[in-house]
Amino acid sequence: QVRLEESGGGLVQPGDSLRLSCAFSGRSFMGYAMGWFRQAPGKERDAVAFINWAGTSTSYSGSVRGRFTISRDNNKNTVYLQMSSLKPEDTAVYYCAAHQTIAVTFRADQGTWGQGTQVTVSS
Repeated sequence: QVRLEESGGGLVQPGDSLRLSCAFSGRSFMGYAMGWFRQAPGKERDAVAFINWAGTSTSYSGSVRGRFTISRDNNKNTVYLQMSSLKPEDTAVYYCAAHQTIAVTFRADQGTWGQGTQVTVSS
């Protein structure tokens, strides 16, 4: 059974940077595409970024492209989300998700989820 544990959230000011981490366990990490989603209060859970199993292909939502970078370390079974130039509208609970696929992206209902980590961007 896949288990995911996010860390790295917190309270930052607009323009700051933050790096989220997600530790994967329970299965072979190499077989899974990984994604980051976020959910703001009163809103649906939205996809933020994806990375394929090999770390060779990524995909981003338009709202974060150029500011966020997803990466993975297959030796450490960990996926990262480096967030830069943070804005108040980036405030949300960020969730890590995993899906066993050779594709880069996957639907929210296909993923196995972590518990989430809160990111708050406020001055």
